[in-house]
Amino acid sequence: MDAFKEKLRDALKGPLPGHEAHREMINYPRPLKNISEADFPNARRGGVLVLIYPKKGKPHLVLTLRHAYKGVHSAQVSFPGGGREEGDPDLYHTALREASEEVCARPDRIEHIGALSKVYIPPSNFLVSPFVGFCPDTPEFRPEEREVARIIETPLSRLSDPDVIQETVMYLKLTESEMKVKYFDIEGETVWGATGMMLNELAYILRRIPA
Repeated sequence: MDAFKEKLRDALKGPLPGHEAHREMINYPRPLKNISEADFPNARRGGVLVLIYPKKGKPHLVLTLRHAYKGVHSAQVSFPGGGREEGDPDLYHTALREASEEVCARPDRIEHIGALSKVYIPPSNFLVSPFVGFCPDTPEFRPEEREVARIIETPLSRLSDPDVIQETVMYLKLTESEMKVKYFDIEGETVWGATGMMLNELAYILRRIPA
């Protein structure tokens, strides 16, 4: 796993695929360029953690299924993360704090090895920074019962399966209409939108890594 970690660290040094990977997952209006914080001065800032770790000898990552609630991201799958709070020194620490709160990941066991491209989420006006962390052992995840309905673990190899990206019809609040939406089928869950865009960029980057 150490060799894989270093190869992934090198691959994350860029240039990142960003726009190219993101646009494959969406067919509805949203900002597609490689964005920066200056593009969305009034957006809320958030950080998510793309946590990679070994399980049964293979690199895995963790996602969370949110509970249903009265909000734009109800019952959706996402990486552990959330909005920046006053005590967070930066957005990476936001991602670490949220991962600790949501799935009991231990910040002291996580090494920051890079980041993916920022993603703007129009319905909630969030500009999200995805950080890639590596844990040398298998975490003992526990869900925060009020926020997390299910912890989803999947091998990274799933991102390269030919059937992982599928398409369905959803009602989108952004367009106030039904549209065909591409998504990742991960452990029986539908992973779409911003998280699907991040997953597709990660899949692009993984293809850069030599065997």
